[in-house]
Amino acid sequence: MSSTESTMDKGAVVAGYDGSEEARKAVRWAAGEAAARGRGLVVAHVVGFPPVPEAVPGGGAWPRPGFLEAGQETAQRHAEAMLGDIAQECRRAWPELTVSTRLLSGRAPDELAHAAENADLLVIGSSGLTALPRLLVGSTANELLHDYHRPIVVVRTGEEPSSEGDGKVVVGVDGSETSREAIGFAYDFAARHGRALVALHVWSDLPLEAMAVTPTEHDRELIEERGKPLLDEALAGYRERYPDVPVQRVIAVDRPAHALAEQAEGAALLVVGSHGRGPLRRALLGSVSRAMVHHAPCPVAVVRHHKERDYPKSRG
Repeated sequence: MSSTESTMDKGAVVAGYDGSEEARKAVRWAAGEAAARGRGLVVAHVVGFPPVPEAVPGGGAWPRPGFLEAGQETAQRHAEAMLGDIAQECRRAWPELTVSTRLLSGRAPDELAHAAENADLLVIGSSGLTALPRLLVGSTANELLHDYHRPIVVVRTGEEPSSEGDGKVVVGVDGSETSREAIGFAYDFAARHGRALVALHVWSDLPLEAMAVTPTEHDRELIEERGKPLLDEALAGYRERYPDVPVQRVIAVDRPAHALAEQAEGAALLVVGSHGRGPLRRALLGSVSRAMVHHAPCPVAVVRHHKERDYPKSRG
């Protein structure tokens, strides 16, 4: 990608696309979000070619001259047509949206991260047709989720997500700096789309039922009392900034992944930080975020801590 393209893409919403129905849903989700943000949409496709041996043992050079180049040209023409089709679909659905495409070549995580270097948001699907989508569920997604420095949304398979309706926005809260970033992202999304926000604090990485002593109702009341100040402190600044967003505070005594998935039923978006602190730190770095990306019943936004990030105010 040239420096000119990088400048043009600044602040855009970038979506990875491979031609599958799952990726199409992710692009349409990204288009709706770009329109809500007043940003452009960039649809990126990564083409990769396996290394070819210079010669076949016991024989001559392989492939014959021009064979590989012809295959690359065919793949490029197909990819360009595919990108053109999805771009036109987005322009028809969102006439006010500026849509551009990027045809990239190389390693999927590197190229997608580079294409989205100055983006507001990177959006990918959870599965697809070819080796690339399989990687997006595994190594590519993991690399992007661990290394990409801006928010990334994974759009789950199933029915096409929509910005219409009454779906809530759910955010995990643990008091860390990354959690505050996630709260800011969640508030901003909720304000843009007229959604209610559910702020969920999970008391323990293990359910009390798994401990030696069964908790009493009094125990649960004490846990809720201790969790309320953490939620109040975490939400305080954002409540003033987004006074029109209704907020429900939930304190759960459960496994984080289970509690988040349960709250995310029927949600428009689930937002988690890429890591936390204390007993949830390792879980949010690994099993919880990974479980949500793979199994949540709605799109999942993973937000990393960024000292200079600020979330724009809701339009309108």
